[in-house]
Amino acid sequence: MKPVQQPIPQEVTKHVAEYFSILSEPMRLKILNLLRDEERCVQELVEATKTSQANVSKHLKVMLQAGILSRRTEGTSAYYCVEDELTFELCHLVCDRLAARIEQQAQHFRAFSVSNKPRNRPSTGESEAEAPS
Repeated sequence: MKPVQQPIPQEVTKHVAEYFSILSEPMRLKILNLLRDEERCVQELVEATKTSQANVSKHLKVMLQAGILSRRTEGTSAYYCVEDELTFELCHLVCDRLAARIEQQAQHFRAFSVSNKPRNRPSTGESEAEAPS
């Protein structure tokens, strides 16, 4: 007999939803990708994303508060790196799932395209204009 599943507490679902909402912002994903292999200072991220320092700083703050990034300062510069490597595993799972769905859709389109190909008429050697009426 299958055990009865208990409902997930509302506080837990709220935290999970907040975490996913942090990763749902395209600029944050772009920043995470830039930080994948090495730490970077804010100015490097501004140049790489071609957006304002205020915009980059806003997204860095959100990810820092969520524990996704860590920060260190050196002189007047702030350097960020990925603290939670599990974030990349999650992104990898999502990307693999999306790729599989896209490939499946492509197969459906190919199947539709092949099944709806016009059939060639057998050639009689005469063009329609020359054929007797």
